[in-house]
Amino acid sequence: MHNMNQSNNPLHGIKLETIITYLVEKYGWEELGERINIRCFTHDPSIKSSLRFLRKTEWARDKVEYLYLRANKLPLPPPKAEASQAAKKPAAKIATKKTTQTAPEKPAKGDKSSSDGTVNSHIWGNN
Repeated sequence: MHNMNQSNNPLHGIKLETIITYLVEKYGWEELGERINIRCFTHDPSIKSSLRFLRKTEWARDKVEYLYLRANKLPLPPPKAEASQAAKKPAAKIATKKTTQTAPEKPAKGDKSSSDGTVNSHIWGNN
């Protein structure tokens, strides 16, 4: 079953190192840093430091993979919002408590209300 999901993934079987190497050869570090503004491409860039960062940082890796797909005219993944919605199964509706408009409650016997509408003035003091 796992392989059937990967058959639709154009990046299946392509190593991250291969992707970075390709992008560096195509664009160079300077242009790659302009296209994807991340520190591992703009400050003392190397394949090794880029691999270390991209393996830990999903949003940056997504940008690199997207640029690779565009550069090779491969099918692009759906935007993240659509992908996460498509991956989710329809969830059962959760019963929510409807809020209804009710008349204001009468103050309890302990609440002292004055004629000017101040409630609990004995607690908060008179203003």
